Amino acid sequence: MTPAIVLLQKKRVEHSVLKYEHDANAASFGLEAVEKLNLNADTVFKTLVVSTDNNKLAVAVVPVNSKLSEKKMAKALGVKKVEMAQPNAVMVATGYVLGGVSPLGQKKRLASVIHKSAESLSTIHVSAGKRGLEVALAPADLAFLISAQFEDISVS
Repeated sequence: MTPAIVLLQKKRVEHSVLKYEHDANAASFGLEAVEKLNLNADTVFKTLVVSTDNNKLAVAVVPVNSKLSEKKMAKALGVKKVEMAQPNAVMVATGYVLGGVSPLGQKKRLASVIHKSAESLSTIHVSAGKRGLEVALAPADLAFLISAQFEDISVS
């Protein structure tokens, strides 16, 4: 049981957990989940952690088939610049290993932004906090639990 799943159960948020056999050689963890769980790629979101120009970490939740726009993410956070966070900093702040970072149940509460495309979906899939484990839930529930805003944060 991961911290993400524990949080969902504790808050009584409707969700479902999906498991698949993770391949350590997979090029993309998110696309692997799409393929192995036979999901629509538009509903599967990856969790990325960025470092801001004022040395704070923040979370971006974007579709697995898109690329994060660091410029748009910086604007959404109200800072001048962001860059991908160092792997060790990600693990320390979230408690999760790369490829299994969930936006839910992180050790430290980080500012979070979810890509605006999630708002129109009834269900999205995000990492449940372990490689090979996804959780399906309503985007509004995710946004509420992580105090996130919806913004266009991907490259056009």
